[in-house]
Formats: sequence, C-alpha cells, structure tokens
Amino acid sequence: MGAPTSRAAPVPLYALLGALVVLLAAVPLVPGALDHYGTYYLFLVFVHIVLAQSWNLVAGYAGQISLAQHAFFGIGGYTTAIVATRLLSDETFYFNPFAILAAGVVAALFAAAIGLPLLSKLAGDYFALGSLGFGEIVRVALVKGGPLTGGSFGIAMSPAPFETLAPHYWVGLALATAATAAVYLIARSRLGLALMAVREDPMAAAANGVNVLWYKVLAFAVGAFMAGLAGSLYAFYVFSVSPVGFLNLNWTLYPILMCVMGSSGTVFGPVIGAFLMTAVFSAATLWLPAAHPILSGAMIIVVMLFMPNGILRMHFARRAHAHRGKPTPRRLSGGPERP
Repeated sequence: MGAPTSRAAPVPLYALLGALVVLLAAVPLVPGALDHYGTYYLFLVFVHIVLAQSWNLVAGYAGQISLAQHAFFGIGGYTTAIVATRLLSDETFYFNPFAILAAGVVAALFAAAIGLPLLSKLAGDYFALGSLGFGEIVRVALVKGGPLTGGSFGIAMSPAPFETLAPHYWVGLALATAATAAVYLIARSRLGLALMAVREDPMAAAANGVNVLWYKVLAFAVGAFMAGLAGSLYAFYVFSVSPVGFLNLNWTLYPILMCVMGSSGTVFGPVIGAFLMTAVFSAATLWLPAAHPILSGAMIIVVMLFMPNGILRMHFARRAHAHRGKPTPRRLSGGPERP
C-alpha cells in the first residue's frame, strides 16, 4: 500500500476576509492610487456597504421594510456639520471622533423616537409608508430650520484640512468592516435569533416570550446608527450638507437594491451587492449621465423580477441541488464509509 496522501487544510474564510481588508487598506499606499478613480470608487463602495448593512439589519433580519435610510443618512450628515461649525474649531473638526459618533447617536435617537409609535401600530407596507413620511418630515424640517440648518442651502464646512482622499478611504474601510462585523455578530447571537423569529412569525415569537416591539425598535435604531455614521463620513468628503444632497431618496433606494442583489438577510450579501451596483452606477455616471436615472430604475425592476433571492442564495441553492444530485458513496471492501 502506498503512503497516504495528505490534503492541505482549507484556508479559513475569516483569514481570507482579513487578508482582503489588509489588501484594501494598502491601496492608498500604492503610488498614484489616490489620484485614480478606482480609489474613489472603493470609497463609495465603503459608504454604500455601511448603508446597505444598516438596511439589511432592519429589513433582512428583523423583517421591517424601512424607507427612511436617507433620513438617517441626512441626520448624520447634518449632525456632523452642526457639531463641526458650532462646537469645534477649524483645526479640530476634521474626522473628529466626537462628530462621527454624535452623528450615529442622534440618528439612533430619532429612530427610537419615531420607531416606537410607528412599529407599535404599523407593519409591512404601512410601516414602509410611515417611514417614508418621516423622511419627508425631516427634509422639510431641515429646509425650514433657519440658521441652525442653513435652510435649502445647507451648511458648509471648511475644506482647508483636505489634502488627500486617504483619510476618507481608511475611515470608510474601517466603518464598512465594523458594520459588516456587527451584523455578523448580531446574526449569531441571541439578539439575531430573536430578530429572525420576529421576521418569520411575530405572533409565534411573542408567544415564546420575545418582546417583539422592543426588538423591532432596537434593530431600527441600530440600523439608523449605521446610516448616521455613513452620513457623517460622506459629509466629511463633500464638506457641505444640504437637503438636496443628503435627503435624496437614492440614499434609500441604493442600499435596498444592493441588499436584494447580494441577498438580504445574509452577512456578506450587501457587501457583494455594494461592489456590483456601485460599479454599475459609477459606469453609468461616467458614460451615460443623462440615462443614469433610467438605468437605476431599470436595474431595480430587473433585480426584483429575476433575482428576488439575490446572488448568495442562488449560489447556495445551486450548491445544495448539486450536492443532492451526487451518488451516495459505496462501502469499499467492508471498510468504513468515506465522509
């Protein structure tokens, strides 16, 4: 008998993902990378990942279709601008941790305040419409906010600290990684099990001792926290916030499309969707600017019609089908079956 052959141990998924994050973190160190459009594309991907994960947590895991992510994104951007211009100096506001954290906290507080009455009375399409109405209330409030919000012109921050895109890139990568890790940890905790129970059957979850309203509001607030962080990051990039730029409904539609494309209710589905759809929209902006809104609407229709379960679930379904189609291994020479 020959010597048994040793198989190389498969590389753990987490090691591969860690290596990918390290590789992405090294991109700005490549000479000329910061002047290339590809670096800006990756920055947009990171912003979209944070937003997509915020919607994924609310809708994919808790089963609550929210149309208010643009409102929380705008609240985060405005909070950062107000803190930067009124509480911090021009030398200390740039990527100030307090300004970034405040953006997420204020957005989460708004979500808890509006989510409690909405989620206690509404569900499904009615909650979606209610959250959309909240976004319109926020937009009107910011336009009519006077000197505090700058009215329809918004608030401008000093662009003097900007020298390179590298800080935005690294902070964006850190936030995207943290948002994905947070969803991963939540999905594998008791909180995640409770959220999925609420998603599948709220009445059965309540009968088994799950406080349905509490978990719905909690998911809504945590998702708003993530969206507020994304708004803060984008505010530091444009150095100006306005209702037109930050309360645009695209900040809600894009993460929904990305989650559906990648597979909502999964950890890495929104990441895949963010990379793919940001590439599509970036290409459309560069080469077909006039047709960009038409392309966005067409992509939403196509994805909903032909990929309602997303890329990851299609992949898993095909693997399961292929595995079921394999013949059962026979026992050889009376020896033990192979795994």
